[in-house]
Amino acid sequence: MSSPIIFKRVDHIHIAVPSEKLEEAKNFYTDVIGLELIDRPNHLFTTAGYWFNIGNVQLHVGVEPQMPVSTRHTAFEVADVDAALNYLKDKVQILAEPVIPGRRRFAFLDPFGNRIELLQLLG
Repeated sequence: MSSPIIFKRVDHIHIAVPSEKLEEAKNFYTDVIGLELIDRPNHLFTTAGYWFNIGNVQLHVGVEPQMPVSTRHTAFEVADVDAALNYLKDKVQILAEPVIPGRRRFAFLDPFGNRIELLQLLG
């Protein structure tokens, strides 16, 4: 039996940072990564956070206690993965990733332990 769920697109990704690092996270995602900060309806939430645009997807940053590093991650396709790697290599911890045919990719940890993958489809 097939599922009646029809997925249209990714709407948003939520990551977490410790509450004392929230402003640092805002600065990292706007100043270092270059994301657009957008309005977040703060009155609807019991915890603090920020929202950002990434193309047609949003990144939501909320607060929770620091967790250990995980293989859980969010992956974003970029136009030039080599340019992204060159730009980020001195700003974040770069993680090696296994080679997958048809794509170039790398991952990094943001300053709060969230794993993020950037990839470029080849061919």
